[in-house]
Amino acid sequence: MTKKINLRFYVLLAMVIIAGLSRLIVHLPNFTPIGAMALFGGAYFADKLKAYFMPLLSLFLSDMIIQGIVYQGQYGFPLYEGWYWVYGTFALIVLFGTVMIKKITVANVLLACIVAALAHWIITDFGVWYSGCNVAVYTKDFNGFVLCYTMAIPYLMNFLMGTVFYAGILFGAFELAQRQFPHLAKQQY
Repeated sequence: MTKKINLRFYVLLAMVIIAGLSRLIVHLPNFTPIGAMALFGGAYFADKLKAYFMPLLSLFLSDMIIQGIVYQGQYGFPLYEGWYWVYGTFALIVLFGTVMIKKITVANVLLACIVAALAHWIITDFGVWYSGCNVAVYTKDFNGFVLCYTMAIPYLMNFLMGTVFYAGILFGAFELAQRQFPHLAKQQY
């Protein structure tokens, strides 16, 4: 008995890896594909372990390249201080993709992008405020807390725009590909 190759899985994997590596292109701060990549993985990978593993692996590999080559270990290697806030948030964003995008529609994807951006802002910037994470340390009081979140609003906006932009590309490209190549539609094996 021969085992069938799951073409859908390999196409999805390639899209996630390419999205992760596109972080290496010069961009506005936080205007990256990683939020869209996490939503995409959550929405499309049938195996939920792969839904989490593939986007997080792509994030890790691109982080290693950025930390090792671009920053030459300046912020830590292989990962930077506070990485657990970021990776935990992206695992949560995968969950948003799984739960919020059961049916691929523009409205569902856009809503998930907004929720992902807000979750990223709330969680990762709490980590910045709480632990300092390689930036000027904010005071550990209400004023420092508010200042940290206020200073992060431009990053929130860039993250939202990047997530929407790349979600349009990832979700749109895969939906078009499924129409052109019916073998990419959900497979049962």
